[in-house]
Formats: sequence, structure tokens, C-alpha cells
Amino acid sequence: MEIEIATIGGYEEVGRNCTAVRAGDDIVIFDMGLNLSKVLIHDNVETERMHSLDLIDMGAIPDDRVMSDLEGDVKAIVPTHGHLDHIGAISKLAHRYDAPIVARPFTIELVKGQLEGEQKFGVDNELVKMDPDERMAIGDECELELVHVTHSIIDASNPVLHTPEGSVVYGLDKRIDHNPVIEEPFDMQRFREIANEGEGVLAYIEDTTNAGRKGRTPSESHARNHLKDVMYSLEDYSGGIVATTFSSHVSRVTSLVEFAKDIGRQPILLGRSMERYSGTAERMGRVNFPDNLGMFGHRKSVDRAFKRIMNEGKGNFLPIVTGHQGEPRAMLTRMGRGETPFDFDDGDKVIFSARVIPEPTNEGQRYQSEQLLRMQGARIYDDVHVSGHLSQEGHYQMLQELQPQHVIPAHQNLENVGKYVPLAESQGYKMGRDLHVARNGQTIQLTE
Repeated sequence: MEIEIATIGGYEEVGRNCTAVRAGDDIVIFDMGLNLSKVLIHDNVETERMHSLDLIDMGAIPDDRVMSDLEGDVKAIVPTHGHLDHIGAISKLAHRYDAPIVARPFTIELVKGQLEGEQKFGVDNELVKMDPDERMAIGDECELELVHVTHSIIDASNPVLHTPEGSVVYGLDKRIDHNPVIEEPFDMQRFREIANEGEGVLAYIEDTTNAGRKGRTPSESHARNHLKDVMYSLEDYSGGIVATTFSSHVSRVTSLVEFAKDIGRQPILLGRSMERYSGTAERMGRVNFPDNLGMFGHRKSVDRAFKRIMNEGKGNFLPIVTGHQGEPRAMLTRMGRGETPFDFDDGDKVIFSARVIPEPTNEGQRYQSEQLLRMQGARIYDDVHVSGHLSQEGHYQMLQELQPQHVIPAHQNLENVGKYVPLAESQGYKMGRDLHVARNGQTIQLTE
């Protein structure tokens, strides 16, 4: 069977991830993501109102026109998890394919939200919820499986396409976490089994975000302990404390809510995406927040919450807000610019339970946000966080467990992908033979 891989997006940047795998006459597309930095550099861009071709030209969504070079029919669109760099282009591209969108339940709920907000295209692809213990037929000879992995969002998976020539493992966005906060541990056992089934692993597409970072990425429980230490150290502080993290990081939000209660403060979630992710998780029964936890996304309700905080005393509350990357329209950035009823006093604390995404736009915006906060007298607690991506020891372990015939690094610019190359070469892979560094829009023929 011919096996071919199209590297559509995410092979030259952080974001707009998209890869297609053709097995004979059947094609599976993994991820359709957004490159948010390409949107944020423009003022007041509303992607939901824009045409896909304009967004492709901006470099904001994958240029899927390379799909015309693949001879076959798309059988499934499979997002790995609910981050925008993996689902943010589904509303713009999925309608081009007569195929279901297949993902784990939390991811499907987030995709629904994306589709409901779309104002340019009508997307009526079937939405199929799939759990890690299930299989889905792809044509007559292949099967799709979602292996549970741990990341900075719940219900993350590494999809596996089982073919007669071996399995193709799409390995983006994970860390090996044996002690997560609210989820099952990383399923390394299933990866070991896949490596020993049939023809083994034909190809492994790997996220190289932290390929230059030595050692092992710590567990989310490590971040929880760090956050607990910071929060408890502020128990006697009577002024304002504000926390910010990835709105999609439900595990981290859960810890912030719990520790706020422990130190006698009422947590309040503020920001549209904070309300969307945590609200969805709560409705699905994935988390148990206190009954009186406030979640506010719209500006008027957010401003009312800030007025209440100021009237009743900042020392009684912990606002948990969006804006950890310094996004211009996010809540923390508005607070730093003085555009909300919340006033900082000298010595007030801002806890960044997040690391800046290593991309120039994000780094510049985060720097500006921190300067605005400092100018108002805030003191910053930085990097109370652990990454959601493998570091070097995790990469070594995945290669040793899977023993793939071919390795394809992804999810970074070429400079950072280059940091993965010597790591893979040390394990016996060779550029141009079985280690394939690709650009966006290329195809890689694995079998003929």
C-alpha cells in the first residue's frame, strides 16, 4: 500500500498545525489549526468574518491546496486536542471535505463552539466523539485510534493510523505525565503495544517544541505544588492578587480555584475564553467547581465583577484572568492599560502561571504587558508553570519505545526543528533516509 504524508502546516512555525496521511485511496487529516500570532499583529481582525483564502494569504491558517496533489478521499478530520493552533481553522477548511470530524469529547465540544461562531462558512461535517479504547475503520484496510496523552488541556490524544505497512503515529503536543492533576496518566503502555503490533511503527510525526531543553518535563503535580507554595506564601497579604494562566488549562485553573479558597479569597474567572473552557469542562462533569464560583466573559459582566471586587475589598478575591501572553484585547492587558474598574496599588501581586510561547509576537506583547503592570505598581511572580511538551529525555524515550522506521519533526520553525535533528541522529536516524525535515506544503513518500 502506498503511504504518503503531506506536511500542510506547522512545519515552519508555531501554530496552524495540519498534516494529511494518505494510505492507498484513503486520507486522514490531523489538525486544522490557527497561527494566532499572524492574527494578533493586525488590529481588530475578526477571523470569523474572513474568507479562508484571505487567512491563508495572511499565514493564519494552513494552505491546504497541497491536498490536490494527493490521490484519494478524505475519510476523517482528526484534531488532537482543543487548542486553537490545532482546531482554530476547522471552521474555515473542514467544509471542503466530505468527512467527519473525529476527536475526544472535550475537544468536540470546543470544536462545536468554533463552528457556532463562524460567520462566513456553513460547516455541517458530522462531529464524532471517540474515546481511546475505540477504533474507527478508515476504508477497508486501515483503522484510526486515539491514544491518551497528557498535555496542558484535558482530553489530548496522539492519533494513530493503523495501516498494512505499519502505524503512523501523529505525536504532537504531549508530555509524559505519570501524576497529572485531574486526568488519567500518560498511556505509555499503549504506545509499547503499538510498536509490537503488525509491522510496527512506520512513521512518527513529533512535536519538537522543547527539543533543545535538557532533561525531563515535570508533571503537572509539580506545577501544582509550586503554585500552592506561592499562593500560601501570600495568605497574610491583604492587597490585590491577580492570577493568569492558559484559559484552556483546566487542571491549572482548578488548582488556582482551590488554593484561593484555602487562603480565604473568592476566586472569579474573567475573560471570554476562561468562561468557555472552564464552563465547558464543568458542564461535562470533568471538574467540580464551587457552586458560587463566578465565570464572566462579556465585558459588561466582567466590569461589574471588577466593581464588586473594588467595593468589597481586593483582599477578599482572586481574579483569574486571561492575558498571560500579553494579548492586546485580553483581560490582563486591559487591566494593565487601566481600561477596567480594577485599580492596582503598589505591591499588588500578579501571578503568571504560564510561560510565554517562544514566538516574537508573543514575547513582545508579554514584555509590554509586564511593563504596564509594573508601571502601576504591581509585582510579578513569573513562570509558576511546567511545559505541556516533551523535553529531550521524553523525546529519547518515545523513540526508544516506538522504534519508528521514519521520523518527521514538526510544530516549530526550522531553527528549532534543527535542535531535534542531532537528537534523532544519535538514535541512528539519518537525514534524507529516515529522518525527514520538511517545509509546509511538501509530500513525503514512505512506501510505494
